[in-house]
Amino acid sequence: MEGKVLSIRPFIGATDFEVSRNFYNDLGFQEVVISPDMSLFKTGSLGFYLQKYNVKDWIDNTMLFMEVDNVQEFWDYLSTLGLPGKYPNVRLGAIRVEEWGRECFVHDPSGVLWHFGEFFPKAN
Repeated sequence: MEGKVLSIRPFIGATDFEVSRNFYNDLGFQEVVISPDMSLFKTGSLGFYLQKYNVKDWIDNTMLFMEVDNVQEFWDYLSTLGLPGKYPNVRLGAIRVEEWGRECFVHDPSGVLWHFGEFFPKAN
């Protein structure tokens, strides 16, 4: 690939755009409004676009993986936010240990599945 890659930003849909906007703000992302129908949500140099676009098959099959440095700390943070009580359809999935590392899960209000994981150090 030629040129310096600066970022990659997936697009995700929302069944209720305003509810999803509020959810991602509460989750801790910073919102940059692009238009009345789209916002960029950022954390550090990472980001994704949330669209006011509801296609059930697309949303139901969207999964994102975000690497974090410490899944336990991230899980503890998620647990303090009270997101499932505040947003319909939001579910948290506890930490699972896999052969590659550990991860926890969040289903957003539309059903988009987020994996938050950390990789085990590779043995030399």
